Amino acid sequence: MSIDQSISNAVEMLHHMIEIPSISREECEVADFLQQSIYRMGFETHRKGNNVWCIGKHFEEQKPTLLLNSHIDTVKPVEGWTRHPFKAVEENGRLYGLGSNDAGASVVSLLQTFYRLATEKQPYNIVFLTSCEEEVSGKNGIECVLPLLPKIDIALVGEPTNMQAAIAEKGLMVLDVCAHGKAGHAARNEGVNAIYLAMNDLLWFRNYKFQRESPLLGAVKMTVTQINAGTQHNVIPDTCSMVVDVRSNECYTNHELFDEIGRHIQSEVKARSFRLNSSHTPLSHPLVRRAVGLGCKTFGSPTLSDQALMPFPSMKMGPGDSSRSHTANEFIRIEEIAESMDLYYKLLNKLDLGGIVR
Repeated sequence: MSIDQSISNAVEMLHHMIEIPSISREECEVADFLQQSIYRMGFETHRKGNNVWCIGKHFEEQKPTLLLNSHIDTVKPVEGWTRHPFKAVEENGRLYGLGSNDAGASVVSLLQTFYRLATEKQPYNIVFLTSCEEEVSGKNGIECVLPLLPKIDIALVGEPTNMQAAIAEKGLMVLDVCAHGKAGHAARNEGVNAIYLAMNDLLWFRNYKFQRESPLLGAVKMTVTQINAGTQHNVIPDTCSMVVDVRSNECYTNHELFDEIGRHIQSEVKARSFRLNSSHTPLSHPLVRRAVGLGCKTFGSPTLSDQALMPFPSMKMGPGDSSRSHTANEFIRIEEIAESMDLYYKLLNKLDLGGIVR
């Protein structure tokens, strides 16, 4: 198949994907479409829920295994769209539609690259996986599929990075924090105001600096994003709850951050999950070295992806711009798809993964 035909196939596939609504946890139809498309390309498909994967030919147990992954779900359309979010429209070299940039362009570009690589003998095994529920970090997404795959040694995750190499990514931990006071009548000197108790902790979250900073990801970032207290004007509130968004760097696990936070604040604190840790792949890794050799810049990404759930090295790279994600009139440039397919192939073809032996 010619390169031009591969690009044409990728763009046509993305048209179809845009026009199949695939909001998180509602990806069944687009998963059906991709499974059928992969089967028509000549590969046996596997599926769990709305996650679909296939394994390249020439699989050999003793070789290292590369995973190509991107997600098929989208967020809900935001207000402000002047186009139909589920109608694929090409205009002035742009393809508009929900999920075009995040991350449909990565899905179709990686799939065409998989087809090209998997039909040639490579010094590694190759697996292609489209996962669901990425936008909501759902447990029915990539997390439930990884145990079913061959042992993965390195992953290339397709997300809009302008084809630059994200070799580190911030993690996420959401905290529910609650200060407990005592109710009383606001007109009398009664009760213990939970809002006042919470104020010291609120200021601590605003001002505290964790000691260890990352050269790629910077400092751990904590942001109070929601506060709730009180039932009516004349009742001293006995509880004041806060939600805190914690973005971790690779210098700490989420458990370590939680323990340190608990030592400093007076309020009750609970973590919704410890699952989404920061990730980091060193500059010395063969995949990163190849990317740098091809002129890609390395950086640390502040946004979360399925990398957070991967217990093996990974690098995030894909066509498009992260600033277009989750916005009205989302689009991808056709040339970005073509350029990504060329760079993906140069990055991965005959890549020596450092003599990993099974």
